[in-house]
Amino acid sequence: MTAPEPPRAPGGCPVAHGAAYGGAPHSGGLPMGVPLTPLYGQAVADDPHGLYARLRERYGPVAPIELEPGVEAWLVLGYGELLELTRNEALFSKDSRHWRVPAEGRLAPDSRLQPMTAWRPTLLNLDGAEHQRLRAAVSDTLAQIDHRQLRETTEAAANGLIDSWGPDGTADLIGQYARALPLLVSTQLVGLPTGSGPRMIELISHFVDSGPESVRAAGEFQATLAELVRHRRTAPGADLTSWLLAHPAALTDEEAAHHLVVLMIAGNETCINWIGNTLRLLLTDRRFRATLTGGRLTVSDALEEVLWRDPPTQNFPGRWATGDTVLGGQYISAGDMLVLGLAAANADPAAQGAASAAQGSLGGNRAHLAWGAGRHVCPAQHPARIIVETAIETLLHRLPDLQLAVPSGELSWRPSPWSRALVALPVLYSAFTPPRPPAPERPAWTPPTTPAAPDPSPSGSTPSDATSTERTPGSGQPARPSWWNSLVGWWSGR
Repeated sequence: MTAPEPPRAPGGCPVAHGAAYGGAPHSGGLPMGVPLTPLYGQAVADDPHGLYARLRERYGPVAPIELEPGVEAWLVLGYGELLELTRNEALFSKDSRHWRVPAEGRLAPDSRLQPMTAWRPTLLNLDGAEHQRLRAAVSDTLAQIDHRQLRETTEAAANGLIDSWGPDGTADLIGQYARALPLLVSTQLVGLPTGSGPRMIELISHFVDSGPESVRAAGEFQATLAELVRHRRTAPGADLTSWLLAHPAALTDEEAAHHLVVLMIAGNETCINWIGNTLRLLLTDRRFRATLTGGRLTVSDALEEVLWRDPPTQNFPGRWATGDTVLGGQYISAGDMLVLGLAAANADPAAQGAASAAQGSLGGNRAHLAWGAGRHVCPAQHPARIIVETAIETLLHRLPDLQLAVPSGELSWRPSPWSRALVALPVLYSAFTPPRPPAPERPAWTPPTTPAAPDPSPSGSTPSDATSTERTPGSGQPARPSWWNSLVGWWSGR
C-alpha cells in the first residue's frame, strides 16, 4: 500500500490530521489541542455501542482515542479497515516494540496497560516465520483435545456447580457459574492443580480489566505457569502443557510459559464473557425466551448474535505502524498504536447490510470479527464453542424456569477497555430436572495425577423432556466422582 503524502504546513512539516479538528500538529499523527475520547472507565462500560457510534460519526472508520491519561492510540471502527489492518503485517505489525509511547518514555513501568501491550515471545507478538512456528505449535497442541470428552467434562463440571447452589432458588450466573466453569475445565486441560481455579480467576480479572492491580497480577500469573512448565518438562502428563513442550517447534520454557498465559487468559476470559453475555440475551430477549417454549431461535443462534453484538472481547491490542501510512482517511505515523475495535467493526453497517441492521437479525451470518482476522485469527475457536455451548445447554436443561432476579436495566458491566463482561447476572428458579444419566466409562485425557471422571452422557444429545420437579436435596442425582464433589464444594466454600 502506498501512502499519500500528508498535507504540509508552511516550512514543509507534516500536519497531523488532528489539525482538521482545531488541534495542533502532533509528532505521532494524532490530534492535539482537542480532548481525546477515553477508552477506559465507566463510559466504555455503560454504553460502548453509543461511544463507538459517536466516534464513527465524528471521525469515520478510524478514530483517535486515549488508553490512559497521556497515552494515545487509534481505534479502528470500520469493518473493511479492520480487515485491511489485520491482513497487512508489513505495515501494521503485531510487534509492540514498534510502539512510540514506551520508546519516548511515556508509558510508566506500573502502567495498567503493560500486561496487555508488553512484548512477549508469543504468537500474539510476532510476525512472519516466527509467528507461523509458534502458531503451529499452539494449533497442533489444541488439536489433540478430545472434543467429545471436552463436552463430557464440561457437562460434569456444570452439573457439579448447579448441584452446589443453595435451596433458596437464587444464583449469580456470573460469579457462581460463568466465572467458575471454564477454569474448572482449563485447569485440567493445562495440568494445573484443581484447587488453583479461584486464584487464577482473580488474577485474570485484574489482567484484562487493566486495573490498578494488573501489573502485580500479571507477574504472579506468569510465575505460576512458569513453575508448571518446569514441572512438566521433567514429568510430562496428558495435558496441553506437556503436548506443547513435546511439539517439534521445540519451544523454550520461557516461550511455553508465555503461551500458557495466552491460552489461559484468552480462553477463560472469552468463555466467561461469552457464557454470561449469551445467558443475558436468552433471559432478556423475547425472541429467545420463546425458544424455550417452541420458538425458532436456538442457543446456537444466540451464541452467534452475541459474537456480533456483544463479543466477549470488544477491543483488542493491537497493531503498530511500521511506517507512515493512511488508513480510513487518517494519517498514521510510524510507531502509532492501532486498537482492533471488534465490536465497533461488527456494528459497521457495511458489515451487516442495511436490512439486517434495521431488522436486528443476522440470521446465519458468521462473518463477524469476534475472533479477529488474518493470520492472527484465534486458533481456539472450536474448543471455546464446545465449552460455552455445553455450559448453556446444561444450565437450561437443569433449570428450565430460569429468570432474571432484577430488571435488565439494572445489570452492570465491568469497566474494561478490552472485555465485554457483566459484573453479575442474578437469577431465580424454582424447578429443575435431574442431570442426564452417565454414559459408560471411557479413557480420560485429564492429567494422570487427577483421578479420571466417569463420563456423563454425550452432550450432543437432545435434552430430555423430563417433567420439572421441585428441587429437593439429593433428588435425581447420579453418583458423581468424589474429586468433582470435593472440588466444586471447595469452590463453593463448603
